[in-house]
Amino acid sequence: MTLWYAERGEGEPVVLLHSTAADSGMWDAQRDALSERFRVITVDFRGYGRSPYRADGPYSDSGDVARLLAALEISRAALVGSSGGGMVALELAAAGLANRLVLLNPLSTLEPTPDLRAFWDEEERLLEQGDVQGAAELNARTLLGPEASPGARERLVAMQRHAFEVQLAADPEPEQVEGEVSPGAIDVPALVVSGGRDLPYFADSARHLAAELPRARLVELEWAGHLPALERPEEINALLLDYL
Repeated sequence: MTLWYAERGEGEPVVLLHSTAADSGMWDAQRDALSERFRVITVDFRGYGRSPYRADGPYSDSGDVARLLAALEISRAALVGSSGGGMVALELAAAGLANRLVLLNPLSTLEPTPDLRAFWDEEERLLEQGDVQGAAELNARTLLGPEASPGARERLVAMQRHAFEVQLAADPEPEQVEGEVSPGAIDVPALVVSGGRDLPYFADSARHLAAELPRARLVELEWAGHLPALERPEEINALLLDYL
């Protein structure tokens, strides 16, 4: 499997793991800011951005990233994960590959709540009707808070639409597996960020992980929706530079 990735800068490695509503392009502003002090690595998971959506057998995003880090001779890195990328970061940390974590509105092992199920159900309905554009716009409306610029909204719709198109065209569809994560066993510094304008499920997940991770600190951003890196990029740049 060839996983698309890019590197910029020198210093301690920082890996940016994108949301499953976007691709590595969601981190453009953070990559530019962080690369002045760090070796920044961005990746596209399979079926996103510039990575194809195929597999010879069951795969996991965390397994793909772990193999990439091994090829780059990186034993441990600071892992920054957004939403679904937060779960990938946790799986990598559980495998001993993290020295620090930043989790922005992460997924968790909590059961989906009605708000999240309603969002997923509407997305599925639109995709079953063949309305890929509508499904992508639904994601932007639901996930971006009021601080997002029109350009950020257009960018998210384009990233999400591309991912839908690539994944819907896959034949056969690859089988994806998830690793087991026990947050209480991940003993590295962690910053967990929660958005005050996000879906309630993700607020619950952020609080849950902040309580379970032994060395976590919770930061609540009242203004933020689900993807604050796109909504107020300069503020997230400052937050990451300060913490990392």
